[in-house]
Amino acid sequence: MLHLFVMKPHKTYTVNEAQKALEHYCAYQERCHIEVQTKLNNMNMIPQAQEIIILHLLKENFLSEERFAKAYARGKFVIKHYGRIRIEMGLKQKQISSYLIKKGLEEIDADLYLKTISDLIEKKVASISELNPYKKKKKIIDYMLRKGYEYPLIDEAVRKYIKF
Repeated sequence: MLHLFVMKPHKTYTVNEAQKALEHYCAYQERCHIEVQTKLNNMNMIPQAQEIIILHLLKENFLSEERFAKAYARGKFVIKHYGRIRIEMGLKQKQISSYLIKKGLEEIDADLYLKTISDLIEKKVASISELNPYKKKKKIIDYMLRKGYEYPLIDEAVRKYIKF
């Protein structure tokens, strides 16, 4: 049996239509240049039009890499409980500069960061049925490393919950 797929023609946008769509896209939540570029590529906008739209978004303050880095760091820490390492990797994937990554990570309160590490470890200790303290410690450390926390901070916090 032969299946024919009918492709819908792509919607075409004028520069003004695309600009309005991207204004809404950026106003909805903070975006970085890569996300905007990808959106414009998906809209089949030519490079010259993309440049005009991105310049407009920057000029009108719809697009700000610094604001994005700060919001990303705050959000990933507060909502997902990610550590600095994982947040930094996520920002690097979005091609954010080292300077802005540093500014974004400054949004994380140091005391709250340490409290979050303790809270996550406490929850993880309660959920692990392993009796061997060494295996239990390894499971907790692996979990915290996946979350993106720094080993020295994890090790110090784990010592409070697991006695050898």
